[in-house]
Amino acid sequence: MNAEPTSALPDFLAPVFAQYPLPVVSADGVWLATRDGRRVLDLYGGHAVAALGYGHPGWTLALRTQAQRLSFQSNAVPLEVRTRAAQRLIRFSALDFNSVFFVNSGAEANENALKMAFNLTHRSQVAAVQHSFHGRTAATGAITWGAAAKWYGYPRTPFDVAFIARDDLEDVARQVTPATAAVIVEPVQGVGGAYDLRKDFLQALHERCREVGALLIFDEVQCGMGRTGAPFAASLYGIQPDMITTAKALGNGFPCAALLMTPRVAAALKLDALGTTFGGGPMACACIEAVIQAIESEDLLAQVRRVSTLIRSRCLVGPVIAAQGAGFLLGLRTARPAKEVHAALLERDILAGTSGDPAILRLLPPFILEDEHVDLLRRALLDIGS
Repeated sequence: MNAEPTSALPDFLAPVFAQYPLPVVSADGVWLATRDGRRVLDLYGGHAVAALGYGHPGWTLALRTQAQRLSFQSNAVPLEVRTRAAQRLIRFSALDFNSVFFVNSGAEANENALKMAFNLTHRSQVAAVQHSFHGRTAATGAITWGAAAKWYGYPRTPFDVAFIARDDLEDVARQVTPATAAVIVEPVQGVGGAYDLRKDFLQALHERCREVGALLIFDEVQCGMGRTGAPFAASLYGIQPDMITTAKALGNGFPCAALLMTPRVAAALKLDALGTTFGGGPMACACIEAVIQAIESEDLLAQVRRVSTLIRSRCLVGPVIAAQGAGFLLGLRTARPAKEVHAALLERDILAGTSGDPAILRLLPPFILEDEHVDLLRRALLDIGS
């Protein structure tokens, strides 16, 4: 029996996502192909996920090989691929971590980081930073700036929350107190506008956590895994947090995330303290290995740094008046609403992103972006004009 054409059926999907007029059917490298025959340069990477671009041979081979060998087993069974992925991730971080807990998403990683902080401190408050985004669960939504007014949906938050004014050194001491279990911060904010927090502000958070006995969590779900041109933004800023959470680029499109813990935090772990069904599955771990292998063997951190510098030097044209962010988490500040520039770029077959800041066009391209692609963006911005 032939299946009915998709277009003849209702899609049955929950109507909760605003979608671009971009019917993508396939992709290769940094290019998306649409049903109507367009070839679109992807500078958004599926919300910062497609770090290696599309169809990367090493990643594709690793996923296919693992799927054929063993598609799934739970954490009740020891797996070599899981151990290798953890070892490789710890080495890649080049920071003082000695334990990895694999989960499925950034929000889940953040939830577990908060749980560890509460278990270690027995306190009831978390401090986050204004304009933050940490997830859409009960706990992570509670520490996401503006969620209560827009979409939170729960009758109450599971703990007390304080928000620190962005880059305000004096507000750090006001909001981070002896009642604070953890401070969670995106060192380079994503949804908040590709905003790179000042180093002295992050250092103040680190010092204040040490003063009051709180734990410092770097949420690197979006900015981690090489997106800043360093393994993690913590390396870029020279700060050792107690925990890092990461996802998105970690699997290059395969759902996975990780919580990295220092020896102090890991020492508090006990059997059944944390749990997951799908986290650390063999296919996810094979993808994590492949991503790190590609980043290291193809020198993609240097590529990110070089091409990011190129964008900053060549693309302050047309409607773009300034740039912020780090590496390939870039925010181009526009002289008119970023949504208008976004739409105009899409008409010229370039997909970018927007953010919580209406004047910021957000770029989250694959790490394999080349000079020629920057030139395409420059020409399109010039064509749009100011």
